[in-house]
Amino acid sequence: MSEEQSVQKENIPYFPTIQDVPMERPLVWLKKGWQDIKACPLGSMFYGLCFVIGGWLMILSLRDAPEYIAAVITGFVILGPFLALGLYDLSFQREKGIDCELKPSLRACQKNVGNMAVFAILLLVVYLVWARASVVVFAVFYDGELPSMGDFFTHVIMTEHVDFLIAYFSVGALFGLIIFSISIISIPLIKDKQMDAITAAIASIRATMMNPMSMIVWSGIIAVLSMIGLATFLVGTLIIGPLLGHATWHAYRDLTGTTAEESLG
Repeated sequence: MSEEQSVQKENIPYFPTIQDVPMERPLVWLKKGWQDIKACPLGSMFYGLCFVIGGWLMILSLRDAPEYIAAVITGFVILGPFLALGLYDLSFQREKGIDCELKPSLRACQKNVGNMAVFAILLLVVYLVWARASVVVFAVFYDGELPSMGDFFTHVIMTEHVDFLIAYFSVGALFGLIIFSISIISIPLIKDKQMDAITAAIASIRATMMNPMSMIVWSGIIAVLSMIGLATFLVGTLIIGPLLGHATWHAYRDLTGTTAEESLG
């Protein structure tokens, strides 16, 4: 290989080889995530508390705007992977066989910060579009005065305004799928492989497309646990947040076939 070809090869951005994973594999990710919590209780609970407080602040800020409730939930899904950066670092510390320490994990956001910012902007754009779509669906399908936040959940439980609910949650599911597809392994790639944001998003979409059944199971688990967290007024998120964060790190490892020894960050 000539020197010019070698330089060209070095300039080719890293792109992971996406692995096929069986549909039951997400259960293993959860198991490993729970093991990480037990091994790193202090750090995991710190980030769990961040999830709880962050969720409360988001809900309180829009408590008088029920038309944004699904956008709030989506926003929480967007915020989660960034809060989980410290959890990824704790899982990485455990992979390396060293004692889990909270302080180094707090600096995880400093790695590849430029591409982290680009990816955050990408997710923010999706979030803003969904927030606007949320208002449009309310305007078109909701018959009557805007309900309070409590009334909104009553309507969901009592199945009033069925056409509205079908439209609202169908659109919400679409945006949820978009966010899930572009972010399932993106932030771990940006952190662990110093990858640029766009390439990481493409890799994440590819992982989703190559593993449809396991991703359906994984997204279902995330949805159910997230609903449990909401149903407990986010108190359950103290455990659920760290569990999903650690599990996502192991999902990244399995879906890309990478190891701690191959880490760049």
